[in-house]
Amino acid sequence: MQWHQVLGFVAAVTPLTLIPGTSFTLVTQQVIAGSRSDGVLVTFGSACGLLVHATLAAVGLSALVMSSAQALTVVKLLGGIYLVWLGVTTWRSARRGIEVTKRVRWRLPWARLGGFGQGLWSNVLNPKAASVYLTLVPQFLTSSRPVAPQIATLAVVHVSVVLVWLLFWTSVVAAARTLIDTPRFRRGTSRLAGAVLVSLGVRTVTAR
Repeated sequence: MQWHQVLGFVAAVTPLTLIPGTSFTLVTQQVIAGSRSDGVLVTFGSACGLLVHATLAAVGLSALVMSSAQALTVVKLLGGIYLVWLGVTTWRSARRGIEVTKRVRWRLPWARLGGFGQGLWSNVLNPKAASVYLTLVPQFLTSSRPVAPQIATLAVVHVSVVLVWLLFWTSVVAAARTLIDTPRFRRGTSRLAGAVLVSLGVRTVTAR
């Protein structure tokens, strides 16, 4: 790809990345409730989720999903329900304590993966992440060249931008936590993060 195409994509995707969303909220909650490494796991999980969408786009599956109202509805419902579940669990962890939450026996199949699994599936089940590779990426593709390598290049750029931002934010939250790491602060941030996740899930389900 030409450098001007790559730079144009960076300019287009960076503002979308900086907008606080699911990954941003999960990183904040995990670092406050756990440690810096938990935030790093969420970050790399989120990046892998983007690679899943890039792969689907490369083989044409994203176009199939986004062109089907029923398939898109299913993806939206799954993503929204998962975000609501994360939000409710996060809110309950503030009331019962982190250790109690870790002992809950009923879990989603990927809950054993911890922060990495949460970051991964929150992006895999996010239709907005899929739409980036359906609506934004095609604007920077050249039809006379193989599409898959071009999508792979843009995916690497996208993941790099996300990693830089979320790892930076992880460090900021970890540094701030050493100054304000109190049980009351943890409960407050967990409840705030839970409310944000629930609202994001509801918005995902109801968005047109």
